[in-house]
Amino acid sequence: MTEASKPLIIVEDLAKTFVLHNAENATIPVFERLRLEVAPGECVVLAGESGVGKSTLMRSIYGNYMPTAGSVRVLHDGQYVDITNASPHEVLEVRRRTLGYVSQFLRVIPRIPTLQLVMEPLLENGVDAETARAKAVGLLSALRLPEAHWDLPPATFSGGEQQRVNIARSFIREYPVLLLDEPTASLDAENRSIVVDLIKQALDAGAAMIGIFHDQDVRDAVATRLFPVAEFKAAA
Repeated sequence: MTEASKPLIIVEDLAKTFVLHNAENATIPVFERLRLEVAPGECVVLAGESGVGKSTLMRSIYGNYMPTAGSVRVLHDGQYVDITNASPHEVLEVRRRTLGYVSQFLRVIPRIPTLQLVMEPLLENGVDAETARAKAVGLLSALRLPEAHWDLPPATFSGGEQQRVNIARSFIREYPVLLLDEPTASLDAENRSIVVDLIKQALDAGAAMIGIFHDQDVRDAVATRLFPVAEFKAAA
């Protein structure tokens, strides 16, 4: 297998059970023995009804949830890093340069202007300010965020405007691996179309993606295959 054909994400025998410590340690099993590989240029869309574990799987891959069992390996600097066993420093380094996460919510940082917020992922990776600014301006313009907003912190923006800032911030870095958790949920049809184009461009460049999309048109436009999470439902 050549370097270019290696899966960028390998999920093996993953299981997740929540323990409710405030309810006499009651357990809620979500999934078990889940396996998934995602190659460069693939957008695997998680399928299934609400509650089957799509968001739990996404957060387990990103390292926000600790799985009960199994591994999540991400190809980083030519080597696989197991997110489930990596140190916090290693996870942050993988996120900084390899593993991006696009959600429907922006983590609003007070007093930081929108343009600076979008530029940050490039600046943190050594890109010069002029290049980072030009790319940020291009993305914000493409996403139709008014220029008058660029010097303002996004805390007071509408939900759809904040989401566009989040998308610009996530796509500016050109991450090899992207997790897409309802990135178009608050967008109108024209902005959804723009985001679809951004996703397709990233796929053409060789990114590997896992996504959750409740909008059927968006899902049909970007999915290379569906992954039925319910097939791995854990026994109660």
